[in-house]
Amino acid sequence: MQIVGYDAGSDAGLLVSEGDSLDYVALDPGTELAYTLGERHCAGTVHEDSHLACDAERAPYCRDHQYTWVCARCTGTCLKDEMDCHEDHAVYLAAFAPDVFKVGVTRRWRLETRLREQGADRAAHVRTVGDGRLAREIEAGIAETVSDRVRVPTKRRGLHRAVDGDAWTALLADFDPLETFAFDYGLDLVDRPMSETIATGTVRGTKGRLLVLDHAGSTYAVDLRDLVGHEVTAGRTDRDVQSSLGAFG
Repeated sequence: MQIVGYDAGSDAGLLVSEGDSLDYVALDPGTELAYTLGERHCAGTVHEDSHLACDAERAPYCRDHQYTWVCARCTGTCLKDEMDCHEDHAVYLAAFAPDVFKVGVTRRWRLETRLREQGADRAAHVRTVGDGRLAREIEAGIAETVSDRVRVPTKRRGLHRAVDGDAWTALLADFDPLETFAFDYGLDLVDRPMSETIATGTVRGTKGRLLVLDHAGSTYAVDLRDLVGHEVTAGRTDRDVQSSLGAFG
């Protein structure tokens, strides 16, 4: 078996292949995960509900199977042969606890889904425009003062924190939001989870790409992307992992 993909949205889950078949393992709170990670190599590709394997060493994807979303690099000048983003796009601001903010763009109908995929704690929809080119142009202007990228380790460090409301309010003072969002991922954390790459434990929940697991008396935050490409066997891992002080109480 191999972990070949994941969903970081509201229906979070892992895509696990066995041969050319695929299983979707939901990451609902309370789910017991019991996989032992083995060697890691390219996850291949999924095509028409079947998995095409690849044994290239590079993970999670080799050069033949990696995909770069060209629109993510757009700043208003289309990088494709022909512009094809002719639908309403939303420009948004997102907050990640305690005080990290970013600007982003998505198709209007995907706005809430995209915010959950990123693990945003709060967000504000600040503009709607008729195509992606104009949205990226506006985003590039805002990105002169607000970051357009927040990395997973930064998000992990704030998992147990709340958003600084004063800082968020101050940021929005320069905008006139069309709507605002507040998300609760139900993680109920007091302390910061430890960073680890495991697929064994009781699922506490997910927040964007971060899977929060309780295992052996400690709580861990796992980047789902770090699981992709691993061969897995059924059964709980017996690998030694760092334990929190609470595990010895």
